[in-house]
Parts: sequence; structure tokens; C-alpha cells
Amino acid sequence: MKTQIELAREGNITPQMTAVAAAEQVSPDYVRRMVAEGKIVIPWNHNRKPKAVGIGKGLRTKVNASIGTSSDIIDYDAEVRKARAAREAGADTLMELSVGGDLDRVRREVIAAVDLPVGNVPLYQAFCEAARKYGNPNRLDPEMLFDLIERQCEDGMAFMAVHCGINLYTIERLKRQGYRYGGLVSKGGVSMVAWMMANGRENPLYEQFDRVTSILKKYDTVLSLGNGLRAGAIHDSSDRAQIQELLINCELAELGRDMGCQMLVEGPGHVPLDEVEGNIQLQKRMSGGAPYYMLGPISTDVAPGFDHITAAIGAAQSSRYGADLICYITPAEHLALPNEEDVRQGVKAARIAAYIGDMNKYPERGRERDKEMSKARRDLDWQKQFELALFPEDAKAIRASRTPEDEATCTMCGDFCASRGAGKLFAADLRGDKI
Repeated sequence: MKTQIELAREGNITPQMTAVAAAEQVSPDYVRRMVAEGKIVIPWNHNRKPKAVGIGKGLRTKVNASIGTSSDIIDYDAEVRKARAAREAGADTLMELSVGGDLDRVRREVIAAVDLPVGNVPLYQAFCEAARKYGNPNRLDPEMLFDLIERQCEDGMAFMAVHCGINLYTIERLKRQGYRYGGLVSKGGVSMVAWMMANGRENPLYEQFDRVTSILKKYDTVLSLGNGLRAGAIHDSSDRAQIQELLINCELAELGRDMGCQMLVEGPGHVPLDEVEGNIQLQKRMSGGAPYYMLGPISTDVAPGFDHITAAIGAAQSSRYGADLICYITPAEHLALPNEEDVRQGVKAARIAAYIGDMNKYPERGRERDKEMSKARRDLDWQKQFELALFPEDAKAIRASRTPEDEATCTMCGDFCASRGAGKLFAADLRGDKI
């Protein structure tokens, strides 16, 4: 079977492209052209056929939610509940990132639980299985890794974060630059660096990139080029190791597109706000406009427990300057494995951030809803306000918990409601009454 990008280059508009166009209110041919150029991807899998979601130029910024077990907490039912909570909160895509328990089981149960495109990081399971089999993850056999990638694609993965951009040259840059405030924070990245150093070998995912691409291409799974050397502290942002990996990933994105595989590029995790725009411009220029998947980005390091907020601030800026997919951060980031409520809060914060970014990225079409909300508030039209709200049930619940004496107002101002007072003033003025 051919991939979305191959079909688009042949001039074919697929059902997935049509569905994306309808959801985004753009023309199907626009989607086809952008897919053909590699500027839009549609995470897919011939074996599963998830909901069609477009990620890329001219489309709404999408939100990804990540879930998964840890070595300390293994609860398969909880992961299914978290997957459903993410979908209900409005996530566009889901990543299953388990590292504890039966990894095939949890992946398959999560995939079966939702209709969203589901992605993962194959290195997680590869190193887990090597550790269990040999007692040492550095004894991972590359053939085992490629077999695992194929098995996961067969299960229906719509996109995969594969750490192809770490190579011996990248590691040399990391060594030469010396100290890092946050060290290495990518589980897949640090495991691959450790494997390469222990074995004195090149990263097989880089060395055999054409093989990685051919496997994913067979299923039309999007190859998301993972950033294993991303910054884990804002003082490490844009250092030489991170930028070197980004450069390689951008080159690989171009090669992968030429091979007929849909390609995403992943971006940094911790970034001060004054570097967000430059980072995105660099990625877009070097990759030929490949969709950019931003992890967070967390904009300060000192707010544990509230990193869904620090990330939302960074995500709004990222969306504004051209990021295409945002990976949510939950309040549990840096502290604990997220629970269902953390997942909901993380998705909602990221959705707000993406919406704010899109208002500025697409001002000609992105602010009408806000104008209508302003009018509804002015007119004390509560039902209309709920209809326009991003999260109407949350808004209704808060209002219902503190019911005002006058149903036209709210308990914030009560008798001193400015909107009601202003309405009376204007009505009196129109009648010619003395105010």
C-alpha cells in the first residue's frame, strides 16, 4: 500500500485528506498539496485506521497527551482510563510510553480503547526487554530493535518517535561542550547514548535510517524524529549538542520524505521564551517546513506541581510562531507518574495554549469566537457563554457551585455587576431618559 505522501504526489486526494480538510475548513486540494510537500502529516496505520488528524501548515495546532506505566506503578486499567480521559479532554493524539509490566499488553489495550492516532517510542521497550533478557540494556541487539519496531507497527502505531538523530558526531559535540545544567533527560536518548558508548558503535537507527523508514512506510506510520538530547533545563536550551541533533533530524526529515515516508521533527523540552521563535524558525528553514512537534516547552524550571502552566506559556508562544503539535505537560511533571486528573488538566492547559497561539498565528480566522464570547458576556447570555467555552462543563460546574441570588449575574459582583449596570445605562440613554 502507498503512503499518504506518495498518493498526494500522484495527485490523489485520500479519504483521510478529505476528513482533515472538513475538520479544518480548508480545501481538500490544499491538504493534498501540503502533504505532498511534507508540510502536513496525517498519522495513520493501514492495520488500524484511526481518526484522521492533520498536523502541519495552515491547520489548527494539535495537542498530544502522553501516558504509560512506570517501573513503580503498573496498572493496565488505569492506563486505559487515562487514555480515555485524554480523549474526553480533547487531545488530538496519544503517546503510549510504558516502561513497566507487560509492554505489549498495555500498548494493545490502549490502542483498542480510543480512536485517536496513537504513537510511542520503540527504544523504551527495546531497552526494557534487553535488560530483562540479558540483565544489561547495553546488550541490546540491533536486530531485536528492528523486529520490535515492526511488531509495534503491526499493532497499529500511527506515529513513532525514533531517536535517529543521535550519532557519534552528536555525542562528540556533547562531550566537547562539557557541563550541562540539566544533564540528559530523554529516557530513550540517554539509553541510546549509553549503548553507543558501551559498545563503541554508531546508532543503528541512524546508520540504517533507510531500514527504519522502510518499516514505517509499509504501514504509513509517521516517523517522528525524536530529540534525545533535548534540553532538560532552560540554561541548556539551544546548546551545541541540541542544535546538532536538530540539524541531523532536519536532514533526515528531507531524506525520509524523498523515500515516501511522512515525517515529523521533534523540538526541545525546556526553552526560555526569548528563544522559542528562533528555534522554530531554525527548524522550519532547515527541514523544508516539516511539521514541528514541540515537547512542552517548559518555560521556567522552578514551578514543580504547576508545570502544566509553565508549559502552556511556552506552548502558546510555540503555537504562535509555527509549531504544529504540542505535547502536553501535566502538574505531575518532575514529581510523579500522572493520574487521570493530571492527564485532564494537562490536556486542557495545552488546548488553551494552542488556541491562544492559533489566535495569533491565524488572526484573520482565529478571533471570531472570542468576539462572540465578549458579546455574550456583555449581554449576560450565560447559555451562549457556555456554548462558546472551550470547556463548557467545567464552566457550568463552577457557576452552579456558587449560585447567585440574581440569575442574570454571578457571585463575583452580584448587585454590582458592571455588565448589568452598563446595559441599563445604555438602555436609558437610547430612550432619552435622564441618567
